[in-house]
Amino acid sequence: MLTPPSSPLRRVLIAGAALTAFAVLPGCGASSPDHADQVRATTKAAVPPAPVKKPAVQGLPGMPPLLDPADVYAADRPNRLSPVVKDFPSRVYVPNTNSNTVTVIDPATYKVVETIPVGVQPQHVVPSWDLKTLWVNNDRGNTLTPIDPRTGRAGEPVDVHDPYNLYFTPNGKYAIVMASLDRELVFRDAHTMKTVRTEPVSCYGVNHADFSPDGRYFIVSCEFSGELLKVDTERMEVTAQQKLPFHGAMPQDVKISPDGKRFYIADMMADGVWILDGDKFTQPVLLHTGKGAHGLYVSRDSREMYISNRGEGTISIFDFTQNRLTKKWHLPDGGSPDMGGVSADGKVLWLSGRYNSEVYAIDTRTGHQLARIPVGSGPHGLAVYPQPGRYSLGHTGIFR
Repeated sequence: MLTPPSSPLRRVLIAGAALTAFAVLPGCGASSPDHADQVRATTKAAVPPAPVKKPAVQGLPGMPPLLDPADVYAADRPNRLSPVVKDFPSRVYVPNTNSNTVTVIDPATYKVVETIPVGVQPQHVVPSWDLKTLWVNNDRGNTLTPIDPRTGRAGEPVDVHDPYNLYFTPNGKYAIVMASLDRELVFRDAHTMKTVRTEPVSCYGVNHADFSPDGRYFIVSCEFSGELLKVDTERMEVTAQQKLPFHGAMPQDVKISPDGKRFYIADMMADGVWILDGDKFTQPVLLHTGKGAHGLYVSRDSREMYISNRGEGTISIFDFTQNRLTKKWHLPDGGSPDMGGVSADGKVLWLSGRYNSEVYAIDTRTGHQLARIPVGSGPHGLAVYPQPGRYSLGHTGIFR
């Protein structure tokens, strides 16, 4: 979540989201008391009715076809690196929102190898569609800092207003800036970052997103007003909008299921994950996971999803094949697991410790903490890089 904006209306909205204990930290918001009684939540996901079989829909023009229509993550198997990135050194890039730096960690040694000064309030480190650049989203600095992942060197910042988060259309044509304070989705040329179209939105806090299997639409979370948007990718227009059925909802990360039938939206105030039929865009159901549910990451075999519960220092494991939660890992000595990614070999889950100025490395086979690494103040959307995949859809690493 972002630092509360200056207008009275926005201050009221954010105050209503109960941002009190951690108001000093910008970035995705603070967790709330358990409100599980407000929504019927279970430990097993409610399964929407089986969709009526429909004719195949042509994908977004210019989008590379999925390797496997039954698994959108088929290109993300362990160590299946693109030729573009195969010689890049393996690193973990951590944007420190309050320190205005990016901490660089060598995952082989768990040691900090460099600290890169960037712009004001870096929120996420985002791999470009063509995999050649890492973009640091300096939200309040109104710039993007490019980092060359081959050398680790930062380039000249590019002027981009309110870049809270950044995504790319599946055909690589446009970058999509989540301009949270401006209340806009800004479509820019994916290479030059020149504005092509600006789509105003009526919700507050456009935040995270993911795309349908055919790339024709994407689902966006609006954290300040507890809403979801459905956006036509080619037309660059919002086509549907809904309010989540939970008072004070604060939706965060968005991920699609491997089979492409459902979207999962973490909600740090509802303490769980909403499960949405993206095609129909009907009312989603809530799966309770833990306090402050925040980040969503899919395993390299497409079987499981790791859900960071920032408010209680745990990670819930959702099994796609069993359609239920199967495990919960507890960080020793607690913590505030937030955003991150999975190592190229799939063996380590990396998460920032949002309110603890640290990063966690977690064994994906056992759930044991491998390392707890001190970094700057307010670590947020860290990127593990390189990762398998042919191209990036943005955020901290959504690959196809």
